[in-house]
Parts: sequence; structure tokens; C-alpha cells
Amino acid sequence: MKNLNLKQTSLISNDKIISFIEKTYTKKDIAKIFVGDTVKIGVRIKEGNKERIQYYQGIILAKNNSGINLTISVRKVFQGIGVERKFLIHSPKFESIEIIKSSRVRRSKLYYLRNIVGKGSRLKQRFPKK
Repeated sequence: MKNLNLKQTSLISNDKIISFIEKTYTKKDIAKIFVGDTVKIGVRIKEGNKERIQYYQGIILAKNNSGINLTISVRKVFQGIGVERKFLIHSPKFESIEIIKSSRVRRSKLYYLRNIVGKGSRLKQRFPKK
């Protein structure tokens, strides 16, 4: 809000003010992620007075919202039990994202993977175009 004068705020709509504030908090170094990608996400965890990064690896089931409110649902199978977690991409606790594998999918939400177990849940790999 340093660059905005009070005289200018009356002339600018609320949407523009909100988008200006959101722009300062959005992360610019986030890779392009798609539904179906297998990702490794680093999240800051605070234990007592120490802080460390915990990694969570799984398949992106869905992307919700846009802009600063962008969230992704990531699913992994741990000891035979499916675990899903939602991540707010532009959160200060969100450290990094690394794309391990990209898959070719024809849906925007992969919720059907919740019911499929084993080899049936495999997705076809997408290779980058040359």
C-alpha cells in the first residue's frame, strides 16, 4: 500500500485494490502444475522452537480457486491407506514444489482414484514436447 495515495483509492474500484494487495503476496517461483502430476511438496513444520521442512509426495487430484487462494489436493498411499491433504500454494508455510512425473489425464478432478487400489490407479505418463 506504499504506492497508493488516499486520493487515488476513491477513484479505484475495490477489485483493483484487492488485486494489488494480492499481487504482493503471491509467489512467482512456483512451477506450472497440472492435475495428474506426481509432486514432492516441502512444507515448513515448527516443532517447539525448531523449524524444519517436511516433504509430502503424491498425485494432484484437484486444483481449486485461483490467484492467491489457489489450493491443490494431493493424495498418497501410505502403508496401504490413502492419505489426502490440501495445500494453499501461496501460504508462508508452503516452501517448495518439485514435479516428479507428469501424467496425461482427461479429467479436471481425479476423485475416482480414491476407489481404485493397486495397479489400476496408474496413470499414463505425459512426455514433454520437443
